[in-house]
Amino acid sequence: MPSKTSLQAASSASRIRLVALYLIAALLAFAAFIALGRDVVASGEPGAFVPLEQSAFDHSTLVAWWLTWACYPAVLIPICIVLSILAWRFPAWRARLLLSLVSLLVSWRAADLFQHVFERARPLQWVVKHETSFSYPSSHAAIVAGFYLLWAALLYTSDLPARTRAAGSVLLALFAIAVCWSRLALGAHYLTDLIGGVLLGSAVACVTLAVLAAGRGRLSAAAE
Repeated sequence: MPSKTSLQAASSASRIRLVALYLIAALLAFAAFIALGRDVVASGEPGAFVPLEQSAFDHSTLVAWWLTWACYPAVLIPICIVLSILAWRFPAWRARLLLSLVSLLVSWRAADLFQHVFERARPLQWVVKHETSFSYPSSHAAIVAGFYLLWAALLYTSDLPARTRAAGSVLLALFAIAVCWSRLALGAHYLTDLIGGVLLGSAVACVTLAVLAAGRGRLSAAAE
């Protein structure tokens, strides 16, 4: 029977490998984000993406407008307040709840920052609202990956009942896809803007998961 020391050593090695994998994934996502941004600024939108963008444009506009609000402050601020209350109420989830808020804010602000780095103009066609900020990356897509998809991963890897984990993760993933679709339907972004935003938000989410993995046990103990 393995000793307690050997089990702790195995657990520590497993945790280190997991942290390394998350950090490598974050670096790869960020590198792909930078490479894509440079390419679209230099060469424009790939022609293969244009038919897809046109097919999504100005369809189910009201639904798209409702979905796009999921990444506006009027919706995000109440969500942050609720998650902060839950963090106070449920210590076992405190680290995940609070770090998800950090991931949200970093993804949001990083997208705004890099929009000014790449300075890509918005599409000429639009409906409902004329977005005047720069286009790459999509801040909606960055928030989708850095917050909503992060929560899909957090739920899936939690100790909640299997059906709850599966249902919650799938619903969040589908919701994230729908929000990205809404930005095409409203003509607010090119498809590459959305891909870039997802890459940026994924990099932030992977760093967040790495922090949680590295602090497993210590963060839980602190929450108690």
